[in-house]
Amino acid sequence: MSLDKNRFQQPPNKLLAALPASDYERLVPHLKLVPLPVQQILYQVAEPITQVYFPDKAVVSIVTTMEDGSTAEVGIVSNEGMVGIPVILGDNTTTTTAFVQISGAAMQIDADVVRAEFNRGGAIQSLLLCYVQAIYSELAQGAACNRLHTLDERLARWLLTVSDRLESEDFPLTQEFIAQMLGVRRSGVTVAASTLSRAGMISYQRGHISIMNREDLEATSCECYQVIQKEFARLLGMKPSNRAKKFF
Repeated sequence: MSLDKNRFQQPPNKLLAALPASDYERLVPHLKLVPLPVQQILYQVAEPITQVYFPDKAVVSIVTTMEDGSTAEVGIVSNEGMVGIPVILGDNTTTTTAFVQISGAAMQIDADVVRAEFNRGGAIQSLLLCYVQAIYSELAQGAACNRLHTLDERLARWLLTVSDRLESEDFPLTQEFIAQMLGVRRSGVTVAASTLSRAGMISYQRGHISIMNREDLEATSCECYQVIQKEFARLLGMKPSNRAKKFF
């Protein structure tokens, strides 16, 4: 479905919404609103990225896969960003895979259009470069977090991040999927999730997670959550919402 500029005066994707009106209007004829069903692959390792996505409520995981098939999440994208960063960095392939973790929708646009707009310079280029810096900070902090912090802390940080990106405290996630994303055994996630559940921070039932006590969950999370959240706000001007005070 083509994007109706009259219907979407305020884009649901916050990165697009941060653009000046004139720059966004230039993109509108090329944008298409598409559904993103769970597990849909948006790009794969070493394959050309032909489409860029600006998600709305969908959550997309960027994962690295090892030779033995094991995976670990290295990035997460929702309505604060874009899927397809390599197209503005001088190439159109990558060593990671992007797939839909939580279903929703996104604004899809041809990679060539995004690349051409980026090369024009101006606001679009500045904004996307700030986004790349924010993602770099997230990756760097995540690497340190995975090395230095406990699974309980990492799980709390990850659940808060997913909640922030969805702007919801209820979302579908299985323990098996969480284990794949955190790069740990499912048994470890079961123990960590049980700890958070017994403490009244979350509720987990049949693949559905609800955050019950956000304040305690934030206190349990390592400092990486705050560091990343503040960096996104600093670089992209995405203010936390009043409801949770943590949403981008």
